[in-house]
Amino acid sequence: MSNHIEKSQASPEHKEYLKKVRRRKFSILAAQISILVLFFVGWELAAQYKIIDAFITSQPSRIFKTIVNLYKEGQLFKHIGITCFETIVGFVLGTVFGTLIAIVLWWSNFLAKVLEPYLVVFNSLPKIALGPIFIIWIGAGPTSIIAIALTISLVVTILEVLNGFLDVDSEKIKLVKTFGATRLQILIKVVLPSTFPNIINALKINVGLSWVGVIVGEFLVSKAGIGYLIVYGGQVFQLDLVMTSVLILAVAAAVMYKGVAHLQRMLIKSSINRES
Repeated sequence: MSNHIEKSQASPEHKEYLKKVRRRKFSILAAQISILVLFFVGWELAAQYKIIDAFITSQPSRIFKTIVNLYKEGQLFKHIGITCFETIVGFVLGTVFGTLIAIVLWWSNFLAKVLEPYLVVFNSLPKIALGPIFIIWIGAGPTSIIAIALTISLVVTILEVLNGFLDVDSEKIKLVKTFGATRLQILIKVVLPSTFPNIINALKINVGLSWVGVIVGEFLVSKAGIGYLIVYGGQVFQLDLVMTSVLILAVAAAVMYKGVAHLQRMLIKSSINRES
C-alpha cells in the first residue's frame, strides 16, 4: 500500500528516471542474450560450412543431441546432481569456516599476527597439488572432493573477511566502546554489518573457487559427475561429451552465481526495511 502511494506521489522527473533505469537494464539484458545467440549461431554455421573441425570443437546441434541422449539414459541429472551437491557443500563449508576463523583472528590480534605469514604462504600454494594428498588421507570419494573445494575457498574467505573486519571505521568502534559495549557487541552491532559487502564478495569469489575445486577433485578420483564426464569424454575422444559437460558446467556456475547475487539483493532490501 505504501509503495503504491509512493509511486503515485513520485514526481514526473523521478518517473522518467525510473523509466530510463528500466530501459537500461532491458538493453543490457537484450545485448547479453544477443551476444549469446550470435555466438551459438556462428559456432553452428562455422561447423556446418567446415570453417572449423566439428570433431574437435563440436557444435551446438551435436551438443543438444548429447544432452538428449544423456537424459534418455538417465545420466544427465545424476552427474549434475552429484557435482552440484559437492560444490554446494564445499561452498557452504568454505564460507562458514572461513568467516568463523576470520572472526577468531579479528578477536585475537596476537593470533592474527602469528598466523598471517602462514595464511599468505598457504594462499599462494597451488591447492590443486594437494588433491592427491587428500585422496590418500581421506580416501577416494566425495569427501575428498569436498575437502579439495573447501581448501581452495577457505583461505580466500579468511583473508577477504578479515580485511573487511580490519577496515571497519575505528571511530565507530570507539563510539560504541564509550557506551560500554563489549567486544561481542562490537562484533555483532558494528563489525559484521560494516563487513557485509566483504562477506558477499567472498561468497561470489567462492562460487568459482568451489567449482574449480570440485571439478579438479572429480578429475582425480570421481566415478560420476561433470568432471568425470569431461575426463571420460577426453579419454575416448568423444569431444561432443566434453563440450557438453563444459557447457553444463558454465550454466550451473552461472545459476549459482545468480543465486548469490539474489541473496545479496534480499539481504540489502531487508536491512533497508529494518532501518526504515
